[in-house]
Amino acid sequence: MSLLIVGTVAFDKIETPFGKTEKILGGAGTYIGIASSYFADKMNVISVIGEDFPEKYRTILKDHKMNLDGVQEVIGGKTFFWEGKYHKDMNSRDTLTTELNVLADFHPVVPESYQDCEFLMLGNLDPRVQSKVLSQLNTRPKLVVMDTMDFWMDIAWDALMDTIRKVDVLTINDEEARQMSGEYSLVKAARKILTFGPKYLIIKKGEHGALLFDKQSHCYFAPAMPLEAVFDPTGAGDTFAGGFVGYLAKTKDLSFDNMKRAIIYGSALASLTVEKFGTDQIAYLSQDTLNQRVESFRDLVEVDFQLLD
Repeated sequence: MSLLIVGTVAFDKIETPFGKTEKILGGAGTYIGIASSYFADKMNVISVIGEDFPEKYRTILKDHKMNLDGVQEVIGGKTFFWEGKYHKDMNSRDTLTTELNVLADFHPVVPESYQDCEFLMLGNLDPRVQSKVLSQLNTRPKLVVMDTMDFWMDIAWDALMDTIRKVDVLTINDEEARQMSGEYSLVKAARKILTFGPKYLIIKKGEHGALLFDKQSHCYFAPAMPLEAVFDPTGAGDTFAGGFVGYLAKTKDLSFDNMKRAIIYGSALASLTVEKFGTDQIAYLSQDTLNQRVESFRDLVEVDFQLLD
């Protein structure tokens, strides 16, 4: 089994009501890779970094079983950088700085050693970049999962629709689902988006959980873990995606029922991520800590009752 991850490896600078950081390790590819490392044995990463990317961050990625042969380093270039400030509700934020740097001219190349890809996770990137990776694979993976956002709906709609037609699972948040479909009801939105191509749709609702839909009108809802404190929501959605695809890659069961379990694992990891800044909580996570959080989710969703006469 091999999992191929396409996504940014970047620097973030974050401010929340609970504190702020200087430049720290971030990026969709980073969160996805760290989360999936708790399930997958082999993860190949495609991304781009600048010459300023420090060795200590490379070590973190390698320690989490990420093969970086497909990560291009641009000599003299600077790594993608994002700076944001979260509001008191922690659901909204202001982007203060976005520096694309080496990402602006990124042309992904799939190394020959990555051609054994069985599971592909396309992190939030330009859909044209996501499509280029798919086109370079000699054999279509067993499962292709794609994340995207409203920005690409605004500036690259046609390319986005073309890429969505090629994937199995699409993950977006609730507002993006409404924008993409033109429907306010998430059930109607899901029904319409599934006609665009994907077999499954996951609608992320942040602190209110996640919904899973398929073309047969099956629907599953997983709640979010009630937490005493949320320090930093950055990367929670990417962590969720990494846990989801990592669990499926490990179990090799692509049934709707197993995707429910994958959502629980993804949600558990996401709930851990937000408890500290950046990757501090999920990097070097113990199996016991993850298992305890998953058990907490199981207790949250399990209920036994009989219908009244």
